Amino acid sequence: MYPLAYIVRHGQTAWNAEFRLQGQADTDINALGREQATGNGERLAKLVHNPQDFDFVASPMRRTRETMQRIRAAMKLDPDAYRTDPRLVEVNFGDWQGFTFAELKARYPDARRTRALDKWNFQPPGEGAESYQMLLERVKPWFDAMERQTICVTHGGVMRTLFRFVLGMAEDEAANLETPQDRVLKLEGKSLEWL
Repeated sequence: MYPLAYIVRHGQTAWNAEFRLQGQADTDINALGREQATGNGERLAKLVHNPQDFDFVASPMRRTRETMQRIRAAMKLDPDAYRTDPRLVEVNFGDWQGFTFAELKARYPDARRTRALDKWNFQPPGEGAESYQMLLERVKPWFDAMERQTICVTHGGVMRTLFRFVLGMAEDEAANLETPQDRVLKLEGKSLEWL
């Protein structure tokens, strides 16, 4: 059973807008992403009346750190008073990072077809590349060790793994799940709810 946690995906980046695979490329949020981050902070300010009781943790990537800083500013908290954890970084897309799906289709047509057959377990080519299952194995121990109420800023892939290991969602469904950047995901006990 998990303590109360609010999980937020980083705000939109230019690569998100271009449908370009980011993975562990360290990109920044754009103007819309900054609005999304502030909006999520305003939503959390209404939900959380005792922020001193919460642990604030973000992936160490620039897009998640700026999102957390904007959330904390909207909550009238010190923007920099949070910690990071490298286990919360996005899935590593290896050699596919930086490409759009259209570009990948031209470059790696067979791999694209193979991925479509089993997206959850597919590992892209390249050093350090991960499947969603590998990502789950990296992030689940972090969530399992949560002892305090938490506000966490992370990535779409990490959120997909939550639906798999908290709700037991089917691999294919979890791999294709939409992860909005303008909403907050509430985790409590064994339930997940978009707010």
